Amino acid sequence: MADGGTWTVRRLLEWTTGYFTRKNVDQPRLAAELLLGHVLNYPRIKLYTDYERVLTDAQLAVFRPLVQRAAEDEPIAYLTGRAHFFNLEFDVTRDVLIPRPDTETLVENVMQFVRNQAGMEAPRVLDLCTGSGCIAAAVAHHIKSAVVTATEISPAAVAIARKNIDRLGLTGRVLIEEGDLFEPLNHMVDVRPFDLILSNPPYIPTAQIEALDRSVKDYEPLQALDGGLDGLVIHRRILDQSPDRLVPGGRVFLEIAFDQGELATKVAQEYPAFEDVRVLKDYGGRDRVLTARRK
Repeated sequence: MADGGTWTVRRLLEWTTGYFTRKNVDQPRLAAELLLGHVLNYPRIKLYTDYERVLTDAQLAVFRPLVQRAAEDEPIAYLTGRAHFFNLEFDVTRDVLIPRPDTETLVENVMQFVRNQAGMEAPRVLDLCTGSGCIAAAVAHHIKSAVVTATEISPAAVAIARKNIDRLGLTGRVLIEEGDLFEPLNHMVDVRPFDLILSNPPYIPTAQIEALDRSVKDYEPLQALDGGLDGLVIHRRILDQSPDRLVPGGRVFLEIAFDQGELATKVAQEYPAFEDVRVLKDYGGRDRVLTARRK
C-alpha cells in the first residue's frame, strides 16, 4: 500500500480488496470492510455513507499492519477482536476458537427440540467446551426461559466467555465454570440433572491437524481443535458421563466433522443408556451434529 495520493474509504476498500484477492484471503471485500470498519470504529454500512472520507496518517498507520497480517492468513476475527454468531457479537482472541456458521446448526436444532418437546418450558442446559461462550449465549438469548451452565478447561477462554456473557446481558441465566468437562459440576450446589447437554468439542483427528489451513492451525488454539486419534475422543468421554447428568428423555447434541457421521453414530450406539441416535445435517447437506436421547 503505497503512501502516494489521498486515501479515501472508497480507494482503500478497492485497493485492499484487490490485494486480498491476489493473496487468496477468504471473502476479500468483506475482509477489507471489517478491517477498515474496525480501524474507524464504524459499522460496515457507514463505510458506504462515508465513501469519500479521507483517512488520517494515524489511521493508515493502524490499518496497514492489519492488512499485512491478514494477507499472511491471520484470521480477520482475531485482528478485529470480534466475531458474529447467531446474530450476536462476541469478543474473541487467539485463546478461543472463532465461532463458525456450521455450529449454528446445533443451536437451531436445540431451539427446535425445545419448542416441540413437552416438559421443556424452562430447560436446564449444560454446554461443555464453551470457548467464547457462543453456544451458551445463543441458546440463552433465543430461549428466554433457559438456564445454562457452561464449562471450559482453559482459564483464558473462561475469562473471554464470562466477558461475552456479561456484555450480552445474560449473566443471570448463564454460569461459566472453569474445569474439564463435567468436573466443575462436582463443586456446584444445584446437582439436578440437565434437560440438554450440548458441545462443540475438538473433533479434528490429530494426524489431520497439520493439513488444516494456516489460518486455523497457526492461529486457533490447538486444544480446541485436536480430537485425538479418530477425532471423537472427547465425544466418547461426554457420552460416557452424560447419562448421570441427564434427565430421562434428555438429549445430547454434539458437533462433529462433515465426514464423521457414520463413525459417530456407531460410537454413540455403544452406550446402552442412549437411544434414538441420529446425525443432523447443516445447510450444505453435510453431517454436522450427533444427537441421542437418554433412555
